[in-house]
Amino acid sequence: MPRVIIDERLQVKRVYEAPDARDGTRVLVDRLWPRGIAKDKAHIDLWLRDVAPSDAPRRRFHAKPEVWDAFLAAYGDELDASAARDALRTLADLRRAGPVMLLYAARDGARNNAVALVTLLEHRRSNAFVS
Repeated sequence: MPRVIIDERLQVKRVYEAPDARDGTRVLVDRLWPRGIAKDKAHIDLWLRDVAPSDAPRRRFHAKPEVWDAFLAAYGDELDASAARDALRTLADLRRAGPVMLLYAARDGARNNAVALVTLLEHRRSNAFVS
C-alpha cells in the first residue's frame, strides 16, 4: 500500500516499503520489532513501542478484524497511560519539528495500529475544540 498522507507533517506507511527522502523522521509504532528487518538496516529513527497497543487488544483485533471499533476504544484507553503520554509528547515534538512517517508492519494498510493511532489523535484534536 502506498503512503497514507494525513497531513503534510504526518504520514503512515508500511515499514517494509523503501525509505524515501520525503519520509522525514521515521518512527516505528509497533510494540514488536518487524519480522525480517535487521535493526542496523531498518532506516528507523525512533521506535516508540510505548505508543503501540498492548498485547490483549492487538491479539483480539488480529484474530477478528471485524472488531475494529472495539480495538479503537481499547487502544484509546491505553493512550491515557503515563508511558503512552510520554511517547505521545515525543511524537508531538517531532511533528512540530518536521515531517513524521509512522511505520507499521501489519499487512492491512487500512486497519493497523498506525492508522488507529492517527485516527485517535485526530479525534482527540477535533474534540479539544468542542465545549
